[in-house]
Amino acid sequence: MPELRQSIAQHYHQRTKYDPQTMTSKGKGLDWSKQPVPFKEYKIGSTFDLKPYIQQKSQAFVDEPNAQWCQRLSRLLFCSYGVTAKMPSMGSTVYLRTAPSAGGLYPAEMYVVSRGTPFLPGGVYNYQCRTHSLVAYWESDVWQKLQEACLWHPTLEKTQLAIIITAVFYRSTWRYEDRAYRRIFLDTGHLLGNIELAGAMTHYRPHLIGGFVDEAINELLYISPQQEGAIAVLPIADLLDIKQNIRTGRTTLPSATETNYPHIPDGELLKYFHNCTQIPAGTKSQLNSPKINQEKAIKDKYNFPFCEKIPTVSQPIDWGKRLEGLEMTIFKRRSTRAYTGGDLTFDELKALLDFSYQPQHYVDQGFDNSTDYFDLNLIETFIAVSGVEGLEAGCYYYAPKSQELRQIRFKNFRKELHFLCLGQELGRDAAAVVFHTADLESAVSQYGDRVYRYLHMDAGHLGQRLNLAAIRLGLGVSGIGGFFDDQVNEVLGIPAAEVVLYVTTLGRPR
Repeated sequence: MPELRQSIAQHYHQRTKYDPQTMTSKGKGLDWSKQPVPFKEYKIGSTFDLKPYIQQKSQAFVDEPNAQWCQRLSRLLFCSYGVTAKMPSMGSTVYLRTAPSAGGLYPAEMYVVSRGTPFLPGGVYNYQCRTHSLVAYWESDVWQKLQEACLWHPTLEKTQLAIIITAVFYRSTWRYEDRAYRRIFLDTGHLLGNIELAGAMTHYRPHLIGGFVDEAINELLYISPQQEGAIAVLPIADLLDIKQNIRTGRTTLPSATETNYPHIPDGELLKYFHNCTQIPAGTKSQLNSPKINQEKAIKDKYNFPFCEKIPTVSQPIDWGKRLEGLEMTIFKRRSTRAYTGGDLTFDELKALLDFSYQPQHYVDQGFDNSTDYFDLNLIETFIAVSGVEGLEAGCYYYAPKSQELRQIRFKNFRKELHFLCLGQELGRDAAAVVFHTADLESAVSQYGDRVYRYLHMDAGHLGQRLNLAAIRLGLGVSGIGGFFDDQVNEVLGIPAAEVVLYVTTLGRPR
C-alpha cells in the first residue's frame, strides 16, 4: 500500500524548518538595495486626518457632533498599528509600531471598509500609520460585496465598519525567503491581539473572520494577488449602538487539502502554498463548517502519567481605571534586546499565563469574556523554565483548562535553549521560554491546508497578550520566530506530533 503523501501545509512546514546541519549552507546575504518599504502610498484619494482626534479631551470638539465617534476610531487604529517611535537604520528611518514585527519589516497592511457613516462615507480606506490618517481610495457602496465575499457572515448584517488585514509578501520574503509565510502570520497575530485589546478600550467588539473568498476580498481592495493577499477580516461592532448587538458566527472555514503538488523550487514555495489555501468562489459556508472536537474543547490535551501538577491560579493583572494602563503599555511596548539572567517570581509567571489564557478573569475590568481566535483548541503551550523562584527547572506543559503546569522533563536547559534559538542569548538568559505548538497533521484533517494561517495567527495573538502582560509587570519579553524546529521537540521532550509555531522569551530586562 503506497504511503499517504503529506499535504502542502505539512510539506511547506518541513521544507522551511531550520536545521543545524543545513542552515549555514542555505544562508544568503541581504541585498540592502532591494530592501522593501513597509508602507503603501496612494497617488490619488482623499485623506481623513485622525491626528486631532487622538487627544483625550473631547471638549476640544464640542462643535463637532461626530467627535466622540472619530476619537474612538482614531484611538482604535493608533493602538492597533500606530507609529510609536522612529529609529535610524542603514541610512533610512525605521518606524516602530504598537505591534511587534520580525525584523521590523511589518508585512501587514490595515484597511477600513465603511458601510457609510457621518464621518466615513461608504468605501475602502487604507490606514496610513506614519501620518495617522485614512486614505479613501475607493468611495462607493462596497458593503454588499464584502458580505458576499465573507459568505454572508452574520456579523456583517448590522455593523458599519470592518478592518481587513492583508500581507505584502515581499516585505518578509526579502529577508526570510520561503519561511516568511510563518513570520507574516505571527506578525498578523500580534496585530489581531492589539485590535482585540484596543477594542476593549474604545467600546468596539472586533469579530474575527478567517473564512472568506480570497479572490473577492482582494478585488474589493484593488490589490494584486501576486504581491499582496487578504488574510483576516474583522467586522467591528459598536458596543455603544444597541442596534449592533449582533449574532456571532463561525470564525473559520476549511480549504482544500492539496497533496497533488509538483516539485516547487525554492523561492516559489510561499506563493504556491498561499494559492493552495484559498477558498474559491461558490463555496457554501454551511456545508463546510468543520466538526469541533468536543472533548478537546473541555479537556486539556496532555495529561502525562506521574507528572507533578502545579496550580497556576493567579490574581488578575490590574490594568487601571478605564484600562488606561493598557493603553500606556501598548504605547511603550518594545521587544527586549537582552536579559540579565535573573529569576522571575512564580507569581509573575502565573500572572502572565492568567492574562494570556483566562480572559474570563478580566471581564470586571472591561475586557470581553469570549476573545476571538480561529481555533484555540488546536494550540498547545510548553514552557522551558530556567529561573523561576519556587519552580523547579525543567520543561512544563501548561494546561489552560485545568489552570496548572505539568512537568514533563527535569533539567536546566539554558545551554540547550541558547542553541535551539539559533545562538541568540535571549534564549539562554531568559527566565522562561514559552513554546506554542500544534498537531499539524490533525489540524489539516479538520481545516485543510488553510489551517496553517489560523495556527500561526492564533500563536501570534497569544504571544501579543504575553508581550503586553510582561511589559505591564515591568518584565522583559521578546518573540522568536527562528529556531531549530525538530531539535526543540527532541531536547525538551515535547511530543513529536507537535510542530513548534512560535517562541516567546521572558525574563529580567538588562
